Amino acid sequence: MNLLKALVTVSGMTLLSRILGFVRDFVIARAFGAGMMTDAFFVAFKLPNLLRRLFAEGAFSQAFVPILGEYRNKKGEEETKRLVDHVATLLFLALLIVTAIGVVAAPILVYISAPGFAADTEKFELTVTLTRIAFPYILFMSLVALAGGILNTWSRFALPAFTPVLLNVSFIVMALFAAPWFDPPVLALGWAVFIGGILQLALQIPALAKIGMLPRFSIDWKDEGVRRVLKLMAPALLGVSVSQISLLINTIFASFLGPGSVSWLYYADRLMEFPAGMLGVALGTILLPSLAKYHASNNSDEYAKLLDWGLRLTLLLAAPAAVGLALISAPLISTLFFHGAFTSTDVLSTREALVAYSFGLLGLILVKVLAPGFYARQNIRTPVKIALVSLFATQAMNLAFVWHLKHAGLALAIGLAACLNAALLYRGLRRHQIYTPQPGWPIFYGKLGVALLIMGVVLWFGSGSDAGWLTYGTGERVIRLVGLVVFGAAAYFATLWGLGFRLRDFKRRAA
Repeated sequence: MNLLKALVTVSGMTLLSRILGFVRDFVIARAFGAGMMTDAFFVAFKLPNLLRRLFAEGAFSQAFVPILGEYRNKKGEEETKRLVDHVATLLFLALLIVTAIGVVAAPILVYISAPGFAADTEKFELTVTLTRIAFPYILFMSLVALAGGILNTWSRFALPAFTPVLLNVSFIVMALFAAPWFDPPVLALGWAVFIGGILQLALQIPALAKIGMLPRFSIDWKDEGVRRVLKLMAPALLGVSVSQISLLINTIFASFLGPGSVSWLYYADRLMEFPAGMLGVALGTILLPSLAKYHASNNSDEYAKLLDWGLRLTLLLAAPAAVGLALISAPLISTLFFHGAFTSTDVLSTREALVAYSFGLLGLILVKVLAPGFYARQNIRTPVKIALVSLFATQAMNLAFVWHLKHAGLALAIGLAACLNAALLYRGLRRHQIYTPQPGWPIFYGKLGVALLIMGVVLWFGSGSDAGWLTYGTGERVIRLVGLVVFGAAAYFATLWGLGFRLRDFKRRAA
């Protein structure tokens, strides 16, 4: 399989999901604005989402996918199926217990994650109710992540990438049509999470059955593969929890700031996650199975070349995204969210957070590409140690920035810490001689810098004043924003073309 084609497929599905995600956020912002109800929902949704990343997309995938790839390459289909059965059963039972505890202990969880809400009884109780409705999402999505890891190992990238679309569809339908039937209406968003989780899980079942890997209930605590997955999951849980703890602490800080702070950070984070998901997550998804196969076959040269390919693509696509988010933050936010209950104050406050996030976007995406360089070798400890350093750096910067920059300071701390994380991962790969840069990097940097400069000039002069975007009508904002994006992208890629970049230069076969 051509990895560039796989990247386009995964990114395309992610793009569809992100577009529907913006539609969902537009609908939520128009219906509920940025206030008490949305603050309560975003905190409630953050809790199961956090645990989903701990158990599913984070620690579990990092531990499971490399071992699954090894089994498929070396032990045959029967042993691989047995591993899938045993791991799926253990994961299901563990998450069933976690979900039950989460529903019962929701008041304690809300108090820990947003202690500032305790001063407002109505806000606190609403958050608890929403948390109980949404918490089973962790069970559904962890099983979805299991299915996605299996399908990606079989190079079936499209379906797992498409799956998040169903959650956004659930949000849109519930917010538009079901909200008036709930009291308060924001409860519809909690049920949208629950329904979306079920839909995503149901979509995976036929695909797993088609490749003969649909899990059946089977417990074997002595299975060697299960023990290896658990052994790798222990440090992986710590590593993934570091970044999630950092986000949780940010929510705690934001809960003590003015009303709307949690929501402003959420909307800025959603915009930042657009390129992070399309590029970082997509690249990490397609890199990990091939890296694991190269490691299993002791092919260190191809291993390093594949990492080099991933890094060049990351810089080529993520750098303009970071510059673009910073320069057209007000046009983006006003076009997408400045409707209904979402005020001009919300636009400007969200813009501050988005500009702060943009400083760390490249670091956030690079982490997704560099970390698989360790995970594929079943080395979880090194990224964990680096993540711990990043956690302490984040909190030190939080304390330094929050007093003057408020919610934007929290966003800036996360971004700068991500850059530190990426730099330390890169140094680790070089020091352990896992990655050796291929020839041509100085010239690559020079050409990239020229293209970024020209694109930046086009966006700077084309966007105009932030205040002007608040006076345009919706149609005019859409037309102007589309024009900005098109001309900015055209300037960037035309410059790269003129400097000698060609699409065929980035084609790469999977292992």
